[in-house]
Amino acid sequence: MSKSPEPQPKTLVHAASQDPDDFAVQISDQIESFIVAVTEVARGDEPDSAVPFLLLEVSQLLLAGGRLGAHEDIVPDERYEPDLGPEGDVDELRERLAVLLDPIDVYSEVFDPYEPRKAPVACRISDDLADVVTDLRHGLAHYREGRTTEALWWWQFSYFSNWGATASASLRALQSLVAHVRLNQPLEDLNGLDTDQDLTDETLEEAAGKVMAEEIAGPLGLRPVQ
Repeated sequence: MSKSPEPQPKTLVHAASQDPDDFAVQISDQIESFIVAVTEVARGDEPDSAVPFLLLEVSQLLLAGGRLGAHEDIVPDERYEPDLGPEGDVDELRERLAVLLDPIDVYSEVFDPYEPRKAPVACRISDDLADVVTDLRHGLAHYREGRTTEALWWWQFSYFSNWGATASASLRALQSLVAHVRLNQPLEDLNGLDTDQDLTDETLEEAAGKVMAEEIAGPLGLRPVQ
């Protein structure tokens, strides 16, 4: 009787012994894929599938973020970050997404679940995604210049300080939107709220109006309410 092969030990995605080059390639591929996908969605060529597609892409990006968050602290090779020159403009991306996602671009969010309870504030998915792309592009510029450790450090640092929470918030909004439609539940209409205002629960309640899911199901490419 032949001897069964011994099981191979599993390699954790955050293990310090993992080849850093392989880890960097995987993370950079996921990040670049997200940037390309969001840019394509913003073109508006397939508006019927925009929200489900963004839900998928943000979910996949947060897998990369989770891997960065679970990884040991990444220390850059240089004490000071090399100059990358002017940042790329994301205003067009932001504006295209805002038009594409109208009237469900605005949602309410509480920023830190561990702080004492605060009133939700109005946010925009279009702002969130543009801000996330800005952070990711910054690290990608380092990566393309061959500064792999610097890129990983930036992506990890900015995941904790900004884009992780921002992407998570937009993911909750996108998931909630899809769930409302699939479960045949009405939505609260936050369209038109001023995101610069300090909104309280009462303000949100007064400003919210009933928008039935069937009014947005078609444009979002989701099944209509029966």
